[in-house]
Amino acid sequence: MAVPPEIEQRAIELREQLAEHNHRYFVLDDPTVSDADYDALLRELRGIEDQFPELIVPDSPTQRPGGAASALFAPVEHRQPMMSLDNAFDLDELLAWGKRLERTLGDPASNPLDYVCELKIDGLAMSLTYERGRFVRAATRGDGRVGEDVTANVATIAAVPKRLKGPDVPDLVEVRGEVYMPLGAFAQLNERQLAAEARPFANPRNAAAGSLRQKDASVTAGRELALWSYQLGAVEGGPSFRSHQETLDWLRAIGLPVNPEIRTLGSLEEVHRFCGHWQQHRHDLDYEIDGVVVKVDDLGQRRELGSTSKAPRWAIAYKFPPEERTTRLNAIMVSIGRTGRATPFAQLEPVFVSGVTVVQATLHNEDQVRAKDVRPGDTVIVRRAGDVIPEVVGPVLAERPKGLRRWKFPKDCPVCGQPLSRVEGESDTFCVNRDCPARTVGWISHFASRGAMDIEGLGERTVYQFAELGLLADPGDIYGLDWDRVRDLAGFGELSIANLQQAIEASKSRPLGDLITGLNIRHAGGTVARLLARSFGSLDRIMDASAEEIAAVEGIGRVIAESIHEWFEDERHREVIDKLRSAGVDFGRVEEPTAPQVLVGKSIVVTGTLEGWSREAAEEAIVERGGKAPGSVSKKTTAVVVGEAPGNAKVTKAQELGVPILDEAGFAHLLETGELPSA
Repeated sequence: MAVPPEIEQRAIELREQLAEHNHRYFVLDDPTVSDADYDALLRELRGIEDQFPELIVPDSPTQRPGGAASALFAPVEHRQPMMSLDNAFDLDELLAWGKRLERTLGDPASNPLDYVCELKIDGLAMSLTYERGRFVRAATRGDGRVGEDVTANVATIAAVPKRLKGPDVPDLVEVRGEVYMPLGAFAQLNERQLAAEARPFANPRNAAAGSLRQKDASVTAGRELALWSYQLGAVEGGPSFRSHQETLDWLRAIGLPVNPEIRTLGSLEEVHRFCGHWQQHRHDLDYEIDGVVVKVDDLGQRRELGSTSKAPRWAIAYKFPPEERTTRLNAIMVSIGRTGRATPFAQLEPVFVSGVTVVQATLHNEDQVRAKDVRPGDTVIVRRAGDVIPEVVGPVLAERPKGLRRWKFPKDCPVCGQPLSRVEGESDTFCVNRDCPARTVGWISHFASRGAMDIEGLGERTVYQFAELGLLADPGDIYGLDWDRVRDLAGFGELSIANLQQAIEASKSRPLGDLITGLNIRHAGGTVARLLARSFGSLDRIMDASAEEIAAVEGIGRVIAESIHEWFEDERHREVIDKLRSAGVDFGRVEEPTAPQVLVGKSIVVTGTLEGWSREAAEEAIVERGGKAPGSVSKKTTAVVVGEAPGNAKVTKAQELGVPILDEAGFAHLLETGELPSA
């Protein structure tokens, strides 16, 4: 049947769009669409070409790898092409791929298939060439046939061996791998960018690609790139292999880094479970992945399956749902929190990211907005990783309309109209009006929350309703609510009122640490609150303590101590305390620790990001076991627990003083036994 003209025109438009996106992604390192948006365009074009094969042209993006070599570096021709991969997005597509394999290979009972599953690293594909065991060349994938010579830059990567080891090193070997930037290194790089008032990188992949395409290799050397190797290219004079797993074992044996999470599985159902596991646990890693690459293990079966012009038939990429999408930034607004902190956030055209529709995203603070230079009207990259609050990563500058003005932080509070004030030496801006309705609602909601006094039924919407009617002005008013007025409100029957009354009454006997948390003292979160409770034993003793006495509690520094002391010196805060006292709230119930007290007398400093713990949770775990979790290293420090992107000063100080440094496994051992792990 004839191709409808509008379909033919759409195919032309899609090819042109995809070619431009490929150029921006592979050559300029400046993509204007997310991977998910690109995949959608490519799938649309492939669908058209499947229906109308006469529209397929040799240079269609469906027929060849997407990249191209740039003019920045000398071209390098690969001895074996570096091909792209076809994609699967769910179990049905994965099983359909498996059925195609079976049709070629025959009965799986007589010709069984094993699959090697590799995490799909979100980095830059790289080909390394070794001659007689010596590293001689590194090249990007480019268009799959010709890449860029980035040898000098890749030579600065510590994970890339300069010489291969072992007795059976071939005369020549091409090794395929992925250069990536660890998340800890990425966080540090963006901190340096912000400190220099330079635009932060949008994601680790862009940062890695930009770092590799530096004319000055010393810049690359300072970016802490890493590499995982995953495939052999051309080999001359080396050993022979029967399976892909054997090649990976050999790569590891000759000194190349191979990802430890690779698994060989016997069915596509097992493969799908593996994919599901890593989709759920992708953020447990110190590098970004966007899927799983599934390969036929048997090399003989691979030869029988062959390849298309673009991709091998024996491999497929199972793609995870996207965590980044592009959308329009309609406006930048400012919210006021319970401490009065003014936080800018983006109002967005709705966009589906990582399983949810996102209409708002955080912009953190004034400095972040300035550094990212996002403006209302921009097309922006929105990221939602797991359950993390969505954030605007940055603008797509190539899509910026002319004439967009920089956004300026407002001078007045958007809620009460009073001035906003930025704290000297800090990045935070605050509403100065303590009676600001937003601050009032935020404080009371926090006081009633699960991490504090745990008053079920007194959520933010109810607090807002009560505050608007004048029933609540501060947390002390919770215990003197006018129940007759509450009964007149829609939605409050006798049962719901009785339940709320019971929850309020139960809150009077909460532990002292929870009460201090609920008071909303700046810098005094749950860990500090429990330290105060155990050190002083009652709220009255804390109120009467000087800043010096509070600072004497190990784990509470001078800044925190002064903040606590100033809070209790405030007459209005004293009035709230009086209301709580009159209501019979317990000021002296110190919760007995439930964890074994194995860290009594020990002082543990935590620095950097741990995979299994938030910073506060790690410090709470130390305190719960009788230890102290100060913010600085001294001669009294028992150990320093170091995660990703640690504070360099703390690590250096620990090394100078000879204080033991623990990784996360060592920390777990310490929490369980109270003893430092043996060397």
